[in-house]
Amino acid sequence: MNSITNYLFLTESCNIALMNNIAKTKNIANRFRGFLPVVVDIETAGLNPKTDAILEIAAIIIDMDKNGLVYPKETHFAHVIPFEGANLDPEALEFTGIDPYQPLRFAVSEEEALDTISKPIRKAMKDSGCYKAILVGHNPIFDISFLQAAVKRTNYKHDPFHSFTTLDTATLAALAYEHTVLAVAAKRSGIEFEVQHAHSALYDATKTAELFCNIVNKWQEFTAGLHQSKQ
Repeated sequence: MNSITNYLFLTESCNIALMNNIAKTKNIANRFRGFLPVVVDIETAGLNPKTDAILEIAAIIIDMDKNGLVYPKETHFAHVIPFEGANLDPEALEFTGIDPYQPLRFAVSEEEALDTISKPIRKAMKDSGCYKAILVGHNPIFDISFLQAAVKRTNYKHDPFHSFTTLDTATLAALAYEHTVLAVAAKRSGIEFEVQHAHSALYDATKTAELFCNIVNKWQEFTAGLHQSKQ
């Protein structure tokens, strides 16, 4: 095999390997190492996960299309009844604007709320071939700490989330848009953000999911461009 033939063979082999790698990544399980990204936002009646009540929880399951782009697929939400003996910080309630005992909230117990988000997540994990869900959040240490406290309080046996690995959109936004505040980062990425709707678990989770998908997809486009420029 002469040098020209050898060069062409190696080039073609590299191109085939690249295409195989791209094909593999067009699967949510392969893209995130077997983790299913789920955006979670929790509104609470304080900052202490052991003593303060969860008031709202929203979870948005992320999926991937045939082009390898991620998108928000399913949204699940629950108003939550404060657990017995829970602390309700007046300042936190004023900040969120949530009345925990408003009857039209149709709130459910913590265990029911965990079921509301966990059952569809486990189904999505099975359908996608993921072995664990990974919590995506804006400063997710807050959300995962409250989630784990509720799991422990209720002795919930079907928590789908990895116990400590998370994806932080505040960190991703600092890299991509040079800002960590959700409202500002969202606007810089081209996402409409209405501040008067903030501090609702459903609204914040929706905007966090949009931001996460924007950043991941832009990275996908950037790396695809790098591969093309090297050919």
